[in-house]
This record gives sequence, structure tokens and C-alpha cells, in this order.
Amino acid sequence: MKSLHLLFLLATLSVSCKKSSEPTPTNPDNGIYFPANSSTTWETTTPSQLGWNSAAIADLKSFLAQKNSKSFMILVNGRIVMEEYFNGHNATTEWEWNSAGKTLVSATTGIAQQENLLNINNKASDYLGSGWTIMPSDKENLITVRNLLTMTTGNDDTKQFVIKPNLTYVADAGTRWAYSNVFQKLTDVVAKASNKDFEIYFNEKLKNKIGMDGFWNFGTIFTIYHSSARSMARFGLLALNKGKWKDEQIINENYFNQSISTSQSINPSYGYLWWLNGKAKFMIPGEQTVFNGSLVPNAPADMYAAMGANDQRIYVIPGKKMVIIRMGNASNPSNPNFAVSGFDNELWAKINAVIN
Repeated sequence: MKSLHLLFLLATLSVSCKKSSEPTPTNPDNGIYFPANSSTTWETTTPSQLGWNSAAIADLKSFLAQKNSKSFMILVNGRIVMEEYFNGHNATTEWEWNSAGKTLVSATTGIAQQENLLNINNKASDYLGSGWTIMPSDKENLITVRNLLTMTTGNDDTKQFVIKPNLTYVADAGTRWAYSNVFQKLTDVVAKASNKDFEIYFNEKLKNKIGMDGFWNFGTIFTIYHSSARSMARFGLLALNKGKWKDEQIINENYFNQSISTSQSINPSYGYLWWLNGKAKFMIPGEQTVFNGSLVPNAPADMYAAMGANDQRIYVIPGKKMVIIRMGNASNPSNPNFAVSGFDNELWAKINAVIN
């Protein structure tokens, strides 16, 4: 009997040692899964496995369809829980990010800084040359790269066509928050600092490293990225993991943390081209009105978001290890521009009914 017991113990230890020496099938960062860059395979999990209220999913999908959505995804720990397409959209259809793509510019600027190609605290004119605006030189020299990242350049935000005659003085840099297309000058800053076309640098340092598809459209007025919903989700997953993809820190973590923190005191709900939830007040594009309360009251307070016109969205919720993507036409064509239209809050009410 003792011999049998000893043999059983040795067998158990052998199996235990074998299991501990086998490689884990998951990725190394806190159990977060990253899809392979060169494959369409993407691991999934189910709402029931997460203990969600599956009965509420039909109402969420109906709302998305009614609100002119084209694609919707929810990732938890990197795995797809929901992936829905509407109105002819599918997993490979490319769509415009609109201003949600500003976060790609923010990330690329941070990468250029970590490569010592630029410093965001330097004057923008160090990279763009003197006279890139028609402001008095002493006012132009107040504008740093960081002001371009935080919407605090002090230029006239009523002129969205970014040409030199429109870059006029309204206030000293850093003293006024106003949402403006002047952020597009960051692409010129990065291009000058890297001595490469912005899109080439972006592709090398960010897009290709995380397996995104898509392209930039440098239009007359707007600079807009286009990609599939899955590529938007890849960037959201990178953002959830604070700039790290698998074992590579693509965006410096300190810089990324600054990006998703209040960047100035005027609009605490704004970082480096990222929108921040859970703050005491917020401002919106095209206005100088200060609204009290959180940007999206129904959403988790720790959420940070990429937000673009016609309700293009990346919601990142670190407390839930969650990324949510919405692409499509405007939920309300008569008010297509921003969160105060109520779309985000309504959508989060539907999401909460599923996940809580």
C-alpha cells in the first residue's frame, strides 16, 4: 500500500512539473490577448462566460442599428465578445475615423519624442520654421508642440482650413482651450523631425507593428484615417495596454499616461488629443461653454476615448479590461458632432444593461 501511495505521489509530481514547464498559451501582459499581426484569427469569449446579461444584447443591437451604426465591437482582455456589422459593413470594410484619428497623431508624436527626434516642450517653430502663422512673432513663439497636442495654441478656431492666412492670434498659447484643426501641424512636425513623410513614419513605427490596415487621407481641410473596425480595435487594445503590444513598448508608457491625463486646467476632460471621462467639467468643439459634470455620465469614470464626428468611437475602460468600437454614420444627422447630442450616454445605458 505504501508503495502504491509513493508511486501515485511521484506521478502527480511528474505531471505537475511537466505542466509548469510548458509554455502558457496566452500573451504575457496580465492575461491580455493580442491577435497575430499577420492573421485574421482573433480569439473570442462569450457574454455568458463573462456572466453578462445576454438577454439585453438584442436591445443593444437594435439600438445600434437604429442609430445608423456600421460596426460595433467589444473586447475584454483583448478577446472579442461582440462583433456586429450593419448596413452592408463587414470585417474588412474600411471606414473613416474622423477626429478619433487624432489619437493616432498623438501616439506618433510620442514615438518621435522617445526616439529623440523632437521634444513636445519645444517651440513648434523649431520644426515648422519661423512664420508658420501670421501671428506676431512673439506670440507664435509661445506655441509649443505640447500646445498643438492639447488644443491650446491660441489661434482662431473658427477657421478650420489649416493654411497660414487662417492661423491668426486670439489668445496667448496655453491660456485658452479651443478645438481646432491646427493639430494637423503635428504631422508636419513629425515629418520634419523624422525626415520622412508622416504616413511612412506612422506605418513603420505604429501601424505595421500592431497589424493595422488602413490609410491616411490628407484632404483640403481634414486629415482623416480610414481602416476596418478590427484595426481600430487593435489600436484600442494598444491603448488599453498603455502603449505596449505583446512584449514591445511601442509608445513610451510615461508619455502615454500623460496623454490620458488632464493636460491643462481649462478643459480637464482633455489629454493629448484623447477625451477623458469622470472629470468635474468639460468643454466641446466649437464652443467656449464649460459644462459641469462628466463627459459621459453613464460610462465608467476611468474611461478614456477617441471621439470623431458622426460618432466614430474608441472607448477604453481599464478597470474592466475593455475596449469598445463604434463606426458608422451620425446617430443623429441633425447633431452629428459631439457627446452632448446624447448618443454616448444612451449607448452606454444599453451597454451597461448587458455588462453589469
